[in-house]
Amino acid sequence: MRVLAAEDRIEPGMIEPYAIATVRNVMATMWRRDDREVRNRHRVFDPTQPDDVENVLVASEEQLAINEALRRLTDRERQVLLAHEVSGAATQMLADEAGSTAGAVAAQLKRTRARLRVEYLLALDHIEPPTDRCRPVLLALSSADRRRQREVDAARHLLECDVCARLSEPLLDRGPVRDDVLHVTIGADPDIVSARRAARDLAAQAGFTGTDLTMLATAVSEVARNIVRFADNGDVTIELLERPRRGIRVVARDMGPGIADVEAALQDGYSTYSGLGLGLPGARRLMDEFNLVSEAGHGTTVSMTKWFDPKGSA
Repeated sequence: MRVLAAEDRIEPGMIEPYAIATVRNVMATMWRRDDREVRNRHRVFDPTQPDDVENVLVASEEQLAINEALRRLTDRERQVLLAHEVSGAATQMLADEAGSTAGAVAAQLKRTRARLRVEYLLALDHIEPPTDRCRPVLLALSSADRRRQREVDAARHLLECDVCARLSEPLLDRGPVRDDVLHVTIGADPDIVSARRAARDLAAQAGFTGTDLTMLATAVSEVARNIVRFADNGDVTIELLERPRRGIRVVARDMGPGIADVEAALQDGYSTYSGLGLGLPGARRLMDEFNLVSEAGHGTTVSMTKWFDPKGSA
């Protein structure tokens, strides 16, 4: 309508670029308005609007859970957190009071927030962790500490513990979606193809081409096929590494019966089914690093890495 209204004032041949510019400006204005509404929605309160009973109940339960989570913190954790978040005390001021550094206080605040999130979820559901491993795993997820997650074997624990698997969802959904880690749930033959494709896509982003790309995808197919054949379900995680150099790490986990004789399973020719694939021995040959851990009745974890080689990716 704006373009048509101004048509008589537009030079011949310029109506199309004028229309494009007008649409761009209108869309930008709408986006800024919507974004401003979203950012300030929490500030809006109309005292004339009666509160919905269900919403009041939910808010009350959430407030009780927050209070309980705060109570579970140590006195020092609670004092520093409230001073920073409620009173607005800067980290440097808190560091001066404690005879510490601003960096140390910031790190403490990060750990405290991570613990507060975990305790809040537990209090909200009125549950206690079923095992001693639960809290360390949930804390590692809440703090997004990838190194700590590997140390506590968080991925395997989530397969074993239904409670932590459920509580982990809001913890994992907090941050932005990462494009350097891909997770594929394995339960049927089509999932093997999905895992192979995910590995190829991420490796291609890292610069893998040619033979190296094919070897990586084949190795992922083999470990995923093992999950389908012997464990029914599990997951494959493909991660882009940048240090100590560029590469792709693949971790395949399942909660199957485990492998009775790991050494025999890694020998060529070993097979408990009439498959035509390369199996675990083939996957180990195709990768630069390979490690297999299995426990009877508790499943198997295969970790393998392919390092980027510009000469090999040709």
